[in-house]
Amino acid sequence: MKDKEIIGIGRRKTAVSSVRLRKGTGKIKVNGGEFNKHFPLDLQQVTITSPLKLFDLNGQYDLVIRVKGGGLEAQATATRLGISRALVKEVEERRVELKAVGFLRRDPRKKERKKYGLAGARKSFQFSKR
Repeated sequence: MKDKEIIGIGRRKTAVSSVRLRKGTGKIKVNGGEFNKHFPLDLQQVTITSPLKLFDLNGQYDLVIRVKGGGLEAQATATRLGISRALVKEVEERRVELKAVGFLRRDPRKKERKKYGLAGARKSFQFSKR
């Protein structure tokens, strides 16, 4: 019988991350590849693993992460939200601590669309009096 798998989905800007949490030894795969290759910066790696560190669960779960869209920072934040949601699905009591630290907050900021008659979302073309 296959082990129970908990799925959490996180989003940030246009990045979407699907996280599968399984009991294991702490292996992390991102899009079928290595975790260190996809997220090379230490800051990104710390951001992603911080919900596990909070409960001292670092070597107890294997993570299978599928991520697309956005940049690496948005992907890292989306993955952190996905891991946090999966941890809450497993044990509901974790919600209080994760919420207090802000890991369950979805960042709603997105890029504003360009408006007609303007150079960008708010920037206008150069004004010439004469």
